[in-house]
This record gives sequence, C-alpha cells and structure tokens, in this order.
Amino acid sequence: MGFGYNGKILLINLSKSEVLVQEPAEEFYRQYLGGQGIGLYYLLKSNKVNIDPLGPDNIMVFAPGLLTGANAPCVPRYTVVARSPLTGALGKAEAGGWWGPELKKAGFDAVVIEGRAEHPVYIWIKDGEAEIKDAGRLWGMETGEAQQEIRRELDDNRVQIAQIGPAGENLSRIAGISNNLVHFNGRNGLGAVMGSKNLKAIAVRGTKSVEVKDQSVIMDTLRWVAKNFKDHPLSAALHEHGTPMGITGNNAGGVLPTNNWETGFFAQANEIGSEKLNEILLRRGGCYSCPINCKRVVEVQDGDFIVDKKYGGPEYETLAALGSNCGIGNLKLLLKANELCNRYGLDTISLGMTISFAMKCYEEGIIGKDITGGLALNFGNEEVLLPLIEKIARREGFGDTLADGSRIAAARFGQRSERFLIEVKGQEVPMHDPRVKSGVGLQYALSFNGADHWFAQHDPFFTGKESFGTRGAAIIGLSRPVGAEDLGPNKVKQVLYTSYLNGLYDMLGVCIFGYTARSLTSLEMLLNLVKAVTGWETSWWELLKAGELYLAMAKEYNWRMGFTIKDDRLPEKFYEAFSGGPLDGKPGLDRKVFDLAVRLFYEMAGWEVSTGRPKAAKLYELGLDWLVDKN
Repeated sequence: MGFGYNGKILLINLSKSEVLVQEPAEEFYRQYLGGQGIGLYYLLKSNKVNIDPLGPDNIMVFAPGLLTGANAPCVPRYTVVARSPLTGALGKAEAGGWWGPELKKAGFDAVVIEGRAEHPVYIWIKDGEAEIKDAGRLWGMETGEAQQEIRRELDDNRVQIAQIGPAGENLSRIAGISNNLVHFNGRNGLGAVMGSKNLKAIAVRGTKSVEVKDQSVIMDTLRWVAKNFKDHPLSAALHEHGTPMGITGNNAGGVLPTNNWETGFFAQANEIGSEKLNEILLRRGGCYSCPINCKRVVEVQDGDFIVDKKYGGPEYETLAALGSNCGIGNLKLLLKANELCNRYGLDTISLGMTISFAMKCYEEGIIGKDITGGLALNFGNEEVLLPLIEKIARREGFGDTLADGSRIAAARFGQRSERFLIEVKGQEVPMHDPRVKSGVGLQYALSFNGADHWFAQHDPFFTGKESFGTRGAAIIGLSRPVGAEDLGPNKVKQVLYTSYLNGLYDMLGVCIFGYTARSLTSLEMLLNLVKAVTGWETSWWELLKAGELYLAMAKEYNWRMGFTIKDDRLPEKFYEAFSGGPLDGKPGLDRKVFDLAVRLFYEMAGWEVSTGRPKAAKLYELGLDWLVDKN
C-alpha cells in the first residue's frame, strides 16, 4: 500500500448479498487517482450499454478523492457515478461534508455497488469490514429520522451516513443523496438509483488515520489557509456571506433567473439575499478539515414556519431556483422549503426549475387546476410551494407528474410546452446566465451529465491580467485574459484547460471554494499537497493529463450511451435577448458562433466531431488502450 490511499475497493452485489474486496496496484491509483476517475473505470469496465438506469444492472460507485481523508485543507469531497435516470447519460454528483473522509479512514478507497436487494437494506462499513443490514424499518423515514435510527442501532453517534429520503425511495428522477443531512450529491437523480436498488443508506465509521508521506507539509498548508482565508476577498466573502451573496449581486447585474428565466431582475431580491439571511443566521458550518466554513445554518422558531437547524441552510442555487425563479420573495418560506428538500432528499435546482416550468405552463394556459389538483401555479404564489415539494417527494397527485423533472413533465403536458424548457440533456440548468458568461454556456452544453456550472472555471476570473484566474492558472498555460462574453479560440482553450483542472479537482477531492480560481489556495500549494500526501514526484503536466483522462473516459461513456455532438446544445432561451431589468434588450448568444466554439472544443480535446467519441489516438496517448476498438 502506498500513501494517501488504502489499496482496497469494496465490491458489493446486492442481488447476491455478496461483499468482496479488490486490491488494485499503485499504478491504478496513479492513473485514475480517485473520485470520478475510479468511478468511471468501473462503469466502463462493466461494458454495459443501454442499461435501465433504474434497473439492477446499473453500477453505482461512491469514491472519495485521492487527497480526501488527509488533514489537508478543503479536500473533503467524494463523487457518486452511475447512469443517470434523469438524462440517460453519465450521472455524476459530488458532495463535501464528512462521509468521504470517513470511508477512507475505514480502509476503503471506493464502494462499487451492483444488483438490487430483495428488500430494503443499508450497508455498514467499519475499519476494513462491511456487511449488508436490513433496513425495512428505515424505509419511508425522512433523512433526519433515519440518521438517528441508524446511529442508535449501531450505538455510535460518529457514524457518517450517505442516504436517500422518501424522494429517492419513490424513484423521483430529481432525488439526491445526502450526508449529515446538509451535504448533497444533488444532481442527476442518483438518489433514485439508490432507491431502485432498495439501498437506503451507506453508514461508515473509520477509526484509523489515512497514511501520508509528509504530514508536516500538510499541516503547514492547513495552518496557512486558516490564518489567511479572511484576508483573501473571495474566501473571506464565502465565510461571511456564503454562496447566497450571489442573489443581490446577480440581480444588480440583471442576471438573476426570475419567473422561469423570463427576466433577470427580481424586485424582492434584497429580501432573500445573504444580508437578510445573515440577520437570522444561527452559525456558519463547514466540511472536514476546512477553515473557511461557507455553509449556512439557520433556525426559525417563530412566525408561520418552524425551521430545524439540523438541516442547515440554503445555498445560492436553492434561493434562486425556488425563490426568484418561482417569483417567491419570502425568505422564511424558502428556508422551510430548503429544510423539506433536505428531509426528503430532493435536488433543489431541478426541483425549482421543474416547478417554475409548471408555473410558466399554468400561466400560458397549457395546464389548469384540473391538472394541478386545484393548485394555482402562478408565479409568486407562496401557498403552493411547500405542498408541491411534499407531493413531488411522495409522488402524490400532481407531484407525481413533476417528480421526474421538467422534460418528462413537458412530454406529459404536450401542447408545445417544451418551448418553455430550460435544460440540457434532460437536466435543468443551474442559476448562472451564459449570455454574460459565455464559457458557462460551453460548460452547460459540453458537460457529460447535463447542465453543470462547475464543469470548468467561470469566465469573470480570467478577464484581466490581475484577475484571480489569470494569475493563479498561469502555471497551467492560462495567463492571457479573455473577455467574459468572448467565444473565440482563447475562450475555448480556457474552458478546455479548466475542465481538465476541475476534473482533476474532483479526482483529488478538492473543493472549488478552497482553491484557484474561486478561492485563496494556489495551484503550487496544491501540487505540494499531492506530493506530501502520496510521496509521488509528480508535476502539473501529469496532474492535468489525469484531468484530461477523466474527460476522455466520460466522453467515451456517453458515446456508448448514444450521445453525440447534437446533444451538446443550449436551450433556446439563451439565444434570445434579455427582457426587463438593467440588461433589457441586450442580445443573447450568437448561435452560429456558439456552435463553432463547441466544434472547436471537440477538436482541441481530440474528440471525433462526427461520432462524439474520443479519437483512438487520444485514448492511446492517455493510456486508455483498453477502450479502443481493436477490430
């Protein structure tokens, strides 16, 4: 066994009630690192094509990053991969918190799950051992109740639990996976994949430390971040305001999604932004070994809503998707909505976008109260939000129609309702407007798992010579500033290189909010951390090639699932001019220019434009010979 990893992968077949352990060599870890690298290796090795995402043949992998579990700052993350029931493409979602580090401390680098249990079960992992346990009494419980019951049964309150709520049990295609009730693998409907396997939870307890090569470098870096994060404008703002600070900033710029993206200006934005949230903030929360503490913890004990602090607080995406995008400006209502999503295990982005889509269809006369079960789905109607969340999670009445996301709902509504969809590959878009950040548009279109706003880094970090990204990413060849709305070759290169970087971040377990370009820790420091954890004499060349390897593997997977360049497109909304607000009348993206940028990305990445598959030469270069057709 080397440093930073355990050399053990847990293989669990739920159909056979079988638990095995695989022990890869060091070369395996040096090539695939961890996280989505390991996950995609097992998905592709299974060689299963056109499987039912909710069937027993869909392999599901939980994999912490290579650095996860060490005491390095801001590397708590793990990735879950499977075929997505929402998109039919690669399903991928990352989460922070404590579960990933605990799995590494329990002696495993990943958990690979296949099959379907005959009855509800959960997996119990502790210090190198694993067993499948009955979860019949847990089925139907909300996440808080289930966590309490599992910890009571195991007689250990330090057990970390990744689990689904009722939404996942009911196979909602917008269901996520939570750990510690507040950290989420939210996107792509992976909670439904767990539900389809009758898998309620994976409970983990590890009492051993992850062995590293040079603990002194790791601790020096952790102390440096703890000492300096309040002096860096980006990390300091994350600590003080969290991601909700994006509400008022985006609204002032005219790009806050409002009323299913009809406009970018919401008159009540100040009522749901970070300043108002801080007035009732109970405390700041965070993840394993992270000094920044960007999470919000709220509690409401008065008025019309009681909000339980154990479910944390909302992110920007939640406040925008369920708030402004549904025309709702009541902060306490949104805090309660966030709590319900955490209790039931729902992705707040897809949920909010699906509800706003239904509201648009209601206002356009496509659906009425006879369809909605008597609910008046007007934008801004506060009375419908909480009942809709309940109904969607439990698949009751009209909620059953919305529980599979907006694209399936549009097929059920008919009457050309699809023209109001704002999704890519079936996944609803996050709350960032690509008409002012063209690279984000490329991210939405090119991301393997549908619209994803962290497929690469964001445009504003690279617009000037002194911008955080331009300075911080010079070491990987991105020292030239590029305008936020530029769609030329330099922007394509920027998105390509930072997609390698972000892919690498997920393989290492790095949180975007701790490192370049979104925060203070430099790429030089990250390279030194990789060396200190693993003992490898590595370089940025090797690490970026690992990120490129992830992209090639993900593209190969999607090609096998039938996806081509035709699927790498944007919703019509983003080719339209802005309406209302400070940017009223500003043109949308140029379709021809955007399509050329997508094609150029393919060519730079070494992908076949005609088929959507990585070229054989690229696979050979990356050491992925086993993916090349030899016939």
